[in-house]
Amino acid sequence: MSQRILLTGAAGFVGLHMLAALRAAFPTAQLIAATRPQDSDGRILTHADAVVAFDLLDSPGIAACVARTAPDACVHLAAMADVGASFGQAELVWRANVDGTRALATALMEAPGAPVLIHASSAEVYGLSFRAPLALDEMALLQPANPYAAAKAASDVALGEMALRGLRVVRMRPLNHVGPGQSPRFAVAAFARQVARIAAGRQAPVIRAGALNKARDFLDVRDVCAAYVAALRMAPSLPAGSVFNLASGTPRLMSAVLDDLLRVAEVSAQVETEPAVLRPLDLDRTSCRADAARAQLGWAPAISWDATVADVMAYWLAAEA
Repeated sequence: MSQRILLTGAAGFVGLHMLAALRAAFPTAQLIAATRPQDSDGRILTHADAVVAFDLLDSPGIAACVARTAPDACVHLAAMADVGASFGQAELVWRANVDGTRALATALMEAPGAPVLIHASSAEVYGLSFRAPLALDEMALLQPANPYAAAKAASDVALGEMALRGLRVVRMRPLNHVGPGQSPRFAVAAFARQVARIAAGRQAPVIRAGALNKARDFLDVRDVCAAYVAALRMAPSLPAGSVFNLASGTPRLMSAVLDDLLRVAEVSAQVETEPAVLRPLDLDRTSCRADAARAQLGWAPAISWDATVADVMAYWLAAEA
């Protein structure tokens, strides 16, 4: 059982939920929240026993962080994760998501006790393979279709190779995950914020959105965190380099997602296309199989879509009241 757990990206959207999940799952463990100082400003890291500096662009600093904290497990969430923004800063995305991840993995591989690494990759790595008519399993070809996905694919492959040289790593590939606290840079949160502003009389009843004819499989962030906890528990019995898709199995049209948010908030609005958020290449549908996670981790989504929508909408109605 892990006794000292290092969580990178601890002050981010997933990180805050992950801290709570780790505390519930490992009540006696030392939880070390690793984050950039500017990211922890105003964030409540109440579940952490310690907070340390961590910057994906500072490889020597990453090595020093691992040496200083001496974890026996690390959950790696830190990343530049904005797909839309990645088109304009591809070089920075590669430095952070590939070089930073490799620096962390190298430090862990060289650390005493062979710490376990749970790596948050992404189902975005499959990219153009989503054009296939069937849901993808972990053997699907990696064909990333944006700079963020390409960097995630590169780090995923690099960690797989490092597993052959002794790195104890489990690679997780979740599809889109949403929940309370997500930045409005992401579609569902952006919709919910606009709906909340309309409900509060702070915005005209017009929703600005990207392509609504695309279908995406959404997970609740708390279910994703539960999968990471399950991987951490099972890591000692898993082959190094194991890969797990995380998916609900139910792709939803973005138009239906917006309708659900409007229904929960009891708001009516017109929809206008926002060209600025359209991607150069946007796949019609994303769908994965999560059979391996169910069989080997004992994981399955537990939170209903209706509950997720209600919680997301409640968060934004409170924030914009």
